[in-house]
Amino acid sequence: MARLTSKIALISGGANGMGASHARAIVAEGGRVVIGDLDAAAGAALVAELGDAARFVSLDVRERGDWDRAVETAVREFGGLNVLVNNAGILRTSGIEECSDEEWELVLGINLSGAFKGIRAATRALSVSAPSSVINISSTAGLKAFPGTPAYVTSKWGVRGLTKSTAIALAQQGIRVNSIHPGNVQTRMIDGLYMDYSHVPMERAGAAQEISNLVVFLASDESSFSTGSEFVADGGETAGLPEIARAEE
Repeated sequence: MARLTSKIALISGGANGMGASHARAIVAEGGRVVIGDLDAAAGAALVAELGDAARFVSLDVRERGDWDRAVETAVREFGGLNVLVNNAGILRTSGIEECSDEEWELVLGINLSGAFKGIRAATRALSVSAPSSVINISSTAGLKAFPGTPAYVTSKWGVRGLTKSTAIALAQQGIRVNSIHPGNVQTRMIDGLYMDYSHVPMERAGAAQEISNLVVFLASDESSFSTGSEFVADGGETAGLPEIARAEE
C-alpha cells in the first residue's frame, strides 16, 4: 500500500518550486492534494499533470477568507483534510536600516502570519479527520541568523515557535505539528545568492525532492510519535563549517 493512501493534503504555495514537488510526492504516494497558490496558470498546469487526485484554489495566505475556502475545497472535493503543508514563503534582502515597514510586514505576513492563519482555518477539519499532520516549512534561518535578512530570519524563527506552541495545543485533538528546516534548495528563491557551496559540508544545494521526502514522512503515520520537532535537511550546513571553508576565512 502507498504510504499516503487516504491522506488529503492542502499545500500553500503549492504551484511552483518546493510546493509543487511536495504535491507530486504526496500524489505519488497515494494521497490527494489541494494546491493553494496565487499563480493560477502554474496551478492549473500542475492539476492537469496530477489528474483527479489534485485540485487548485486561489490562496493568498494573508487572507482569512482564502484559507477558509481552501479548507472547504478539500472537505467538499475529497471528504476531509488531514495534512496541512504551510509552504508559502518569500525572501527579501536588506539591512536592518534599509528594511522598510512595508517589507517587514510583507515577509512576516506571508511567512509567519500566513502559517498561523492556515493552522487556525484548518484545525477543525484536521481534528475531524485525525490522525492529522501540520508541516510548517521553516528554514535553516529558523535555527541560525544570516546577515541582511532581518525580516526573513525573524519570520522563520517565528515559524519554529508557532510549531511548538500549536503542537502542544493540538496534540489532544490528534493533530501533530512539526517544522522542516531546509538549507539551500534548488529553486528560484536562491538564484544568485551564492557563488558556490563551500560553507556546506556536502558542497551542494539540495533538490526539492529531498525536502519532499521529509514531507511524505511527516504526512504519513510513520511519524506518529513526532510532534513539536524540527527536521533539518541542509547538507550539514548547521553542523558547522567544513575544514576548507574555515581555512579560507
